Amino acid sequence: MRTSGILLHISSLPSNYGIGTFGKEAYNFVDFLKDTNQTYWQILPLGPTSYGDSPYQTFSAFALNPYFIDLDFLVEEGLLTKKDIIDSTVNPSYVDYAKVYDDRFVTLRKAYAKFDKSNGEYINFLINNSYWLPDYALFMAVKGKHNGISWIEWPEDIRFRKPESVEAHHIELQQEVEFQYFMQFKAFQQWYNLKNYANSNGVKFIGDMPIYVAYDSSDVWTKPQYFQLDENRKPILVAGVPPDNFSADGQLWGNPLYNWPVLENEYFSWWIDRVRSNTSMFDMVRIDHFIGFVNFFGIPFGDTTARNGQWYKGPAHKLFDAIKWQLGDRAIIAEDLGVLTDEVRNLLSYTGFPGMKLLQFGFDASGESDYLPHHYKKNSIAYTGTHDNMTTKEWFDTLNKNDEKFALAYLNYQSGSKVEHLIRATLATVSDTAIIPVQDYLELGPEGRFNIPSTLGGNWTWRLTSKQITKEVKDKVKVFTKLYGRASK
Repeated sequence: MRTSGILLHISSLPSNYGIGTFGKEAYNFVDFLKDTNQTYWQILPLGPTSYGDSPYQTFSAFALNPYFIDLDFLVEEGLLTKKDIIDSTVNPSYVDYAKVYDDRFVTLRKAYAKFDKSNGEYINFLINNSYWLPDYALFMAVKGKHNGISWIEWPEDIRFRKPESVEAHHIELQQEVEFQYFMQFKAFQQWYNLKNYANSNGVKFIGDMPIYVAYDSSDVWTKPQYFQLDENRKPILVAGVPPDNFSADGQLWGNPLYNWPVLENEYFSWWIDRVRSNTSMFDMVRIDHFIGFVNFFGIPFGDTTARNGQWYKGPAHKLFDAIKWQLGDRAIIAEDLGVLTDEVRNLLSYTGFPGMKLLQFGFDASGESDYLPHHYKKNSIAYTGTHDNMTTKEWFDTLNKNDEKFALAYLNYQSGSKVEHLIRATLATVSDTAIIPVQDYLELGPEGRFNIPSTLGGNWTWRLTSKQITKEVKDKVKVFTKLYGRASK
């Protein structure tokens, strides 16, 4: 069955209080997807963001971002009044993360003060998530005690998790730990309510799982043996990608790299937990940087560029054999963008996962590209672009003359909107699924750019406003979806 969907992160939804949430506007977006016959809503990782606000650098591989807790729903439950809420909106078209950070937890603490901790659903949540939640909650509580600094700068006893120090901090910070429990409970409760509503209306969620975790995370603090750290628990090598035509210095991501032999000796149990958690939360999961499971790039810790990095071998099929053996078949998308070697292609074929195809990558007049639609296979997901790319309007505006001439000839462009032509070409591909960023349906330019990789500041802030989804936009999405045989009904 041919399907389609729209890419829009939760933070980008309209809302009353500064950032998108699991609230009313999320339900409205589900209704929009249903009305336009979409099958999928694709989002980015939902974890609690840290410095830089990137959903790919979070404090936990398992927790949800408390910013996404809808405050109006807490009012309906009697945990807040309207007067309790601080409005963090600076401009409805973008997120001011500093303002949300300063305001949101003040409001959530008021809700926590009225919360009944004997609630049976809450107690079951604590039991079912005991494999990660206590460690995360203590991590965030200790971080709060030390004014948010990285765990590597904490006093040695708690940095190294000496048992007597962990116990003492649990006692000292019990209220703060339980506040973290409350926020996770509410975030998960609201998420699953939204997911159930979407699923009951024929809409499925595509989630996103970063391959790496942030160094300043509860995962690295509590499971240092799973990462390439020295005796002081500082990274030996960190993640990134080598220099290429787009970046002379490469990309220095800075995430600690996995100690794959240790993980393998434990049957990849931590990874199994991650995949189980994500595939339970979402109907399909995109695993970021799939090529890193075959070959990963390691850069010496402390380097300021990726120039001195080297390639190392990943676990490849061993990890995915373990996932299938322990979890069975799971609906996974492989983000296979980048340098595709035969080894990567073989692993993709071995797993059976669909890969990603971006039309924006295809139009290089100097050579034949795998991203040109006539090379696509059914078992793939086609995109105009993703959250890391320019919007299609900006992309067309910045193409050199030769590439633009090639693209327009390929698309049989005569007149009208160039953006619509690329959307149509994406929907017309043989790929089983096509996903279009909402910014492209709105024909936004650079003002709609969500992320510029390897830059800090100004990213992840774009927001949709409720007035932007007009009848004209709805009609366009619906007509295009039906025209190319992707309507869900």
